[in-house]
Amino acid sequence: MTTKESSASAKAAAARFREVHTRVRSEVHKAIVGQESVIDSVLTALFAGGHVLLEGVPGIGKTLLVHSLGEALDLKFSRIQFTPDLMPSDVRGAEILVETRGGGHELRFQPGPIVSNLVLADEINRATPKTQSAMLEAMQERQVTIGERTIKLEEPYCVMATQNPVEQEGTYPLPEAQLDRFLLKVVVGYPKEDEYGRILALTTGIESEELSAVSNGPEVLEMRAIVREVPVPEAAQQHAVRLVMATQPDSEYAPELVKQAVALGSSPRGAQALILAAKVNTLLAGRYAVAPEDIRAVAMPCLRHRVLLSFQGQADGVSADQVVQAVLEAMPLPGEGL
Repeated sequence: MTTKESSASAKAAAARFREVHTRVRSEVHKAIVGQESVIDSVLTALFAGGHVLLEGVPGIGKTLLVHSLGEALDLKFSRIQFTPDLMPSDVRGAEILVETRGGGHELRFQPGPIVSNLVLADEINRATPKTQSAMLEAMQERQVTIGERTIKLEEPYCVMATQNPVEQEGTYPLPEAQLDRFLLKVVVGYPKEDEYGRILALTTGIESEELSAVSNGPEVLEMRAIVREVPVPEAAQQHAVRLVMATQPDSEYAPELVKQAVALGSSPRGAQALILAAKVNTLLAGRYAVAPEDIRAVAMPCLRHRVLLSFQGQADGVSADQVVQAVLEAMPLPGEGL
């Protein structure tokens, strides 16, 4: 393939990606008022092949957003309502003893709700850490192991979890290993004043929106393949690596706030998340190679949940968002110098 043909192919793939993204986004918007950046982040996680954690107070549309996406995509959808008494077997499934036709008995695997395509893990931090950890294998390995049986999960596979702020009563902080499996953590805020009228019309009157399936599994996999093909120049890759290293308190790139307030910084998964999410950002911007600006545009949702504050940082009231912002301010774009 010549350079000209390769460029034309990349241009066509990017246009195809934007068309599918716009189609799904528009369908979800029929049920969700506002929250444009949140919807974009959820679609970024889906098309990048990752998982997303949505955090916000109750009643602002987190669950409805994931439900709406499930309706817009022709995928197998399941919901897990996390509660303190939920057991790991309620999530993964279990082998149950059943009676056979000849009067004997055998163990038969009963899959749990995690065996699906699009999984809504609702209020995930209401469950105990033991039950939360039941999600780890499925999220990372795309498989579920029960006893000696291993079930491969059907692609596309995506976990979209919601959680309430950890300060709320009856919540359990997610383990660091669990948080690291999420490509993005998105903070869902309150609606704007001019959006309340539309919200009330949709929820308190006779008006309602019926969503249609405007995409499907093969198309989602096609979009993921397009994302993977976006090239990443060395300058952009190095910028992603240095941003991740700057969250680590012992790194030469760490700003003063990181050294004072952070116990553990991002793992290499943070760099992987930056690259994948930046590729989606690149395609939506109509470009065909990742730029350092794309890396910075997705840094907050990619890194905020990978920063573990020290006791001193917590005592000083420092937030993970402040740490990521300090890293961005301390790390110049390539060519600007340290």
